Amino acid sequence: MENNTIHLLTPEKLLQRYNSVRNHTEVICKPLEIEDYVVQPIADVSPPKWHMGHTTWFFETFILLPNFKGYREFNPQYNFVFNSYYESVGARILRTDRGNLSRPSITDVYRYRAYVDEQMEVFLNKGLYDDKLLALIELGLNHEQQHQELLYSDIKYILGHNPLFPAYTDGNVFQESLVDDIKYVDINAGIYEIGYKGEGFCFDNELGRHKVYLDTFQIASSPVTNAEYLDFIINGGYTDFRHWHSEGWEWVKQTGTKAPLYWHEVDNQWKYYTLNGIKDVDLLKPVCHINFYEASAFASWKGMRLPTEAEWEVASGLFNWGERWEWTNSAYLPYPGFSKEPGAIGEYNGKFMVSQMVLRGASVATPAGHSRNTYRNFFHPKHQWQFTGIRLAK
Repeated sequence: MENNTIHLLTPEKLLQRYNSVRNHTEVICKPLEIEDYVVQPIADVSPPKWHMGHTTWFFETFILLPNFKGYREFNPQYNFVFNSYYESVGARILRTDRGNLSRPSITDVYRYRAYVDEQMEVFLNKGLYDDKLLALIELGLNHEQQHQELLYSDIKYILGHNPLFPAYTDGNVFQESLVDDIKYVDINAGIYEIGYKGEGFCFDNELGRHKVYLDTFQIASSPVTNAEYLDFIINGGYTDFRHWHSEGWEWVKQTGTKAPLYWHEVDNQWKYYTLNGIKDVDLLKPVCHINFYEASAFASWKGMRLPTEAEWEVASGLFNWGERWEWTNSAYLPYPGFSKEPGAIGEYNGKFMVSQMVLRGASVATPAGHSRNTYRNFFHPKHQWQFTGIRLAK
């Protein structure tokens, strides 16, 4: 599972890659009703309209405005509206207020996307870029792919918290495997290397390949299933403090959580919300929408643990991965020699290296070509709304 690289592409191929990524965002949004584009149920979920504007703002702000002579900004107010967290680029609306954006309309945002895409086509066809700018374009495309996965997550949260539980689509959104036999892979003690190695694209937090020592361990060949997690629920997993971190137990008490996100017990039958609407829980599918607290508690209940990110990466060639982002027991910290880029791009990853845990792999919502075994995803331990799961180690 390696990502594509654009370093060696001709301007024509580069434009094809650009259009392919940009079009996929609009394909994801095609099933939405106009009203769906502006909903923001919680601060962590952004309205789909905002995602579409923000990913466009990235190319306008970092590629066109500083590098395309004569480029005219589509709307000067959009920097305030669609900036996410880049302090270097100026003031922005509060994240919690993104759902208040009834204007610009979704029609305006689609016009914004079309305008920037037209200008990017002219820019790319003229070959007005050097290697440094090419790397920034590549970052922008990978940034949009990240938001495509967030779009699926946020759309599911928006529709999954609608009292009518409407389906996003009747079609098959994702291909998911069934897990019927879990084995454990043996990894010998030794010194290993982790971190990105190659000529293709990676994020800066993957760089700094370095040696790690690992003791002998075993890691599951498959992720934890809904059936296994249901046993945890039935056997009092959410009522036994002994398996939870103190912070996690406080989260359980404060939220009253008794099951994964989107699970509902109806007439003694467990159902869950999917992008096709409410369905019976499929016991053979990998459990999904689990936070770190839940993953760690489940592992403790099983008498096992979560793997570290180094263990996961070293063993990743020996098992199938990619359907769930898998929580590790590693805090999100810089690799040896990590340094932030100057300016706004330096705010991309480094500023978040505190109070977050690393997830490895990919998920069914991850766009094609956007996964690799060195990818370091990260979220706060309380977050459930991503397509997250569990792989056990011992």
